[in-house]
Amino acid sequence: MLKERNIPEEWVWRTIDNSDWKNVGEDNNVHYFKNIPEHSGRILHVVVNPYISPKKIVTVFFDRRARRKR
Repeated sequence: MLKERNIPEEWVWRTIDNSDWKNVGEDNNVHYFKNIPEHSGRILHVVVNPYISPKKIVTVFFDRRARRKR
């Protein structure tokens, strides 16, 4: 999925480890958001299921609506 969306793995870990903001969604997954300057300042949205071991990344995408959510 990362290759298909041209998202380097380093950006995913940067988002999880040092997010600009995060919240718990209605699905009880943790949603991490991070501004990625290398990608024109777009917001990377990483969804993680924290209830399984190891934690599972559910999806990763650039969220056009994230600026409005914050």
